[in-house]
Amino acid sequence: MSIGDRIRKQRLKKDLSQEDLAKMIGTTRQNIYKYETGIVSNIPSDKIEAIARSLQVSPAYLMGWQESDNIVSEDIDLSLYDNILPIKTKKIPLLGEIACGVPIYADEDRECYVEVGTDIRADFALKAKGDSMIGAYIRDGDIVFIRKQPTVEEGEIAAVIIDDEATLKRVYFHKEIGAVELRADNIAYKSLIYSGPELEQLHILGKAIAFQSDVK
Repeated sequence: MSIGDRIRKQRLKKDLSQEDLAKMIGTTRQNIYKYETGIVSNIPSDKIEAIARSLQVSPAYLMGWQESDNIVSEDIDLSLYDNILPIKTKKIPLLGEIACGVPIYADEDRECYVEVGTDIRADFALKAKGDSMIGAYIRDGDIVFIRKQPTVEEGEIAAVIIDDEATLKRVYFHKEIGAVELRADNIAYKSLIYSGPELEQLHILGKAIAFQSDVK
């Protein structure tokens, strides 16, 4: 079995299209077709690693150096460990661009999907920028999962559009002065206060319900 055959076998086993796999590894459907058919046999090592991660197999299996397609040893019964839980995943679109105050979500032409556990009831994800929310343990580059809703409760973290940019902030309502305060979770940053006509610049996309961070 060639490397292309192994890729195709695992892709179909995961019920993924060539387009799905291409988006997951940051390439085109045409390239996946070339890999699977052997038109391109010398696949770059970084793409092999990305394909292996996406298909949840080892690079050694794809290369034909390992017969088993299971990363976890079949001799280990994971059910014996009460702190190891099975994971079922689904795809959630990652927020793409912001145009004229309107968010553009990932679609079939974009490469912006995040896999998340099915217990997280989110509508889209947002990549955090900077360190303004480190008090909530959200760091630069973390993926934050958002449930779409037009408003949030006092002090909750929300994804908010400000001047065509999506940001994460805690939201506070000052009804006595007709203002909304967007507060960072980092004392190095000043709060942003919006009132009157300025409120037209502000759009709450939804509530932050979970985040995903890489192990350092």
